[in-house]
Amino acid sequence: MSAQTDSANGMGRGSKNRGILKTAGLCVIILFVFLAGLGIGNGAITFGSAADSANKNLPDDLDYSSVEKVYDILKANYDGKLDQEKLLDGLKAGLTKASGDPYTQYFNPDETKEFDDELNGTFTGIGAELGQDKDGNLIIVSPIAGFPAEKAGLRPQDMIASIDGTTTNGMNIDEAISRIRGKKDTKVTLRIIRNKSEDLSFTITRDEIRTPSVKWELADGKVGLISVTRFSPDTSSLMNQAALELKDKGATSILLDLRSNPGGRLDAAVDMANMWLPAGKTIVQEKRGGVVSQTYTSDGGAILRGLPTAILINSGSASASEIVAGALRDNGAATLYGEKSYGKGSVQQIIDLPNGSEVKITIARWYRPNGQNIDKKGIKPDHEVKMTEDDYKQKRDPQKDAALEYLRNK
Repeated sequence: MSAQTDSANGMGRGSKNRGILKTAGLCVIILFVFLAGLGIGNGAITFGSAADSANKNLPDDLDYSSVEKVYDILKANYDGKLDQEKLLDGLKAGLTKASGDPYTQYFNPDETKEFDDELNGTFTGIGAELGQDKDGNLIIVSPIAGFPAEKAGLRPQDMIASIDGTTTNGMNIDEAISRIRGKKDTKVTLRIIRNKSEDLSFTITRDEIRTPSVKWELADGKVGLISVTRFSPDTSSLMNQAALELKDKGATSILLDLRSNPGGRLDAAVDMANMWLPAGKTIVQEKRGGVVSQTYTSDGGAILRGLPTAILINSGSASASEIVAGALRDNGAATLYGEKSYGKGSVQQIIDLPNGSEVKITIARWYRPNGQNIDKKGIKPDHEVKMTEDDYKQKRDPQKDAALEYLRNK
């Protein structure tokens, strides 16, 4: 069976009936890492068949004679015990890595399970997403509110210089994940470079992370506050519940908080955008080789249509978060507050292999309704509001305050 992902840093596959699951966002390898130790990449995740490949001129089969030669040399000369399964996993991982695309990866059966757990919101780690910037540095994409990484003080765009004393120079995402994740109640120490100037150290105790993807409440008696931490199998149903409850309580406007949301399932992003848009509006387009391969449009089930809406984004908002923010902004259904989003505009497909492993492969690029691909660019808010060092220390939230003030006057 196959599946697709476009996000950041995106998410898991809730069930074997995989619809279109995409994560959009991180221009880094947005693996939903610190959360579970493994992550998804920026973009959206979809489950379905891939479009025609642009690599038709490649041979039907590779010539593995040189690989066999290396294997013979290892078998005859290596001073140690070799594991056949690990050798095969290494070959498969090497094939995907040779694509040069950080979001195209091979997952062995254990990694596949971790991937699924993360998408479903269950994992053991420190509660943050790991990515890679344009220079190849490992970075924190987004710490998750209420969990070890955030409590310790990690922030989006923090660069990870070392893990338990081992430099990350030249370290790939998979290795970083395996070093950062671990059993509950064990510790990991990260050396962090912040703003290219501060040299910090954080020792963080790993914990089990279990969270619903959507939380909501009523503020000021009329503003519905909805916070979405990821786009998971439970997101669509929880968003529907939130919308109905908030409207029933008298909400006349909505503040949608997508800050530090690394993304996840594309179907959840499309469902969310549907809640504001009339039928027939473009939500997102996929293109292969510059040609439109699929367009997702609203179906008219707009529970929140007409309610003034503000969306909060920051540098940790990626993947599906950017799809929703872009769709509502471009269709005139929302105003964006905060800071520029992460910037991930590719789509990955998940393809299951017989032994429980799987391949995640980039199959397309996604575009906003206005025709823009935001990869490595992000989405600029309508109203830029930055968080200062003092805001973090004093636990102030000028971004949220500015958006609330806007909605109060609507």
